[in-house]
Amino acid sequence: MVLAVSEHDVGVWQVATMSGRVAYVAMCLAACWGVLTATGWVRRITGRAALRATHQVLATFAVVMAGAHAVSFLLLDNGSLAAYQLVVPLVGGGEVRHALGVVGLELMVAASVTAALQRTVFYREWLRLHRLAYVGVWLGAMHAWLGASASGHVAVVWLGGITVLMPAVTLTVLRFLPPRLLVRIGLIAADPPPPVREEPTGVRVAVDHGRCRHYALCQAQAPGVFRVLDDGRLRYARNPDADQAPQVRAAARVCPMRAIRVDAAEAGP
Repeated sequence: MVLAVSEHDVGVWQVATMSGRVAYVAMCLAACWGVLTATGWVRRITGRAALRATHQVLATFAVVMAGAHAVSFLLLDNGSLAAYQLVVPLVGGGEVRHALGVVGLELMVAASVTAALQRTVFYREWLRLHRLAYVGVWLGAMHAWLGASASGHVAVVWLGGITVLMPAVTLTVLRFLPPRLLVRIGLIAADPPPPVREEPTGVRVAVDHGRCRHYALCQAQAPGVFRVLDDGRLRYARNPDADQAPQVRAAARVCPMRAIRVDAAEAGP
């Protein structure tokens, strides 16, 4: 027996399919751009604020498209999903793939909301909440692939899906690798060591807080000069003693964000 499908359901299904695929691409691009912006691995040609705004636009667009994809299932005449199933997964006989999509969307929304709270909460607390977006992206990707498998479209979206997903996976893995390992494998270039001087000379230290990501590698090299506080802020001595100059220069070399500037102190009168 062949079930008749109304023209309305055909149109809604096309909207659901298109919005889901657009949301999939947008969230992968948002994840890639977020990693590149946060780590400083992309050149700041337009400035940090412009790069962050681009990430916010991509993330917002992904959330909007994912929301449109979810709501479109409520408009089907056959009533495949109920409204409460878009909020509470695995209730009322919902499938696992739908639950993955719902939880992924909720995590992305939560990460977007916490982005607005960055200035009102401590840096580390905000960062932990915002990193939930990574989990949301991967749950959304699993939902997309399971949905393509259920509808028989895996062969159609395979090449495009893998092409978009692999950079996001690669960058996210590199994002959470220790900075020292990235320097060792050559992904982050280390400055050549300065010539060794027989006598230590005084130095002047400056830190670009826009670049600093609080990895605390500088503190490990020069604990008497640099200190990362519990709230994520960095405190440092602008004019350390002359005998600490080698440690300060070593801290500047190991900083993966190149946020530390060390200059020779001017001689007194």
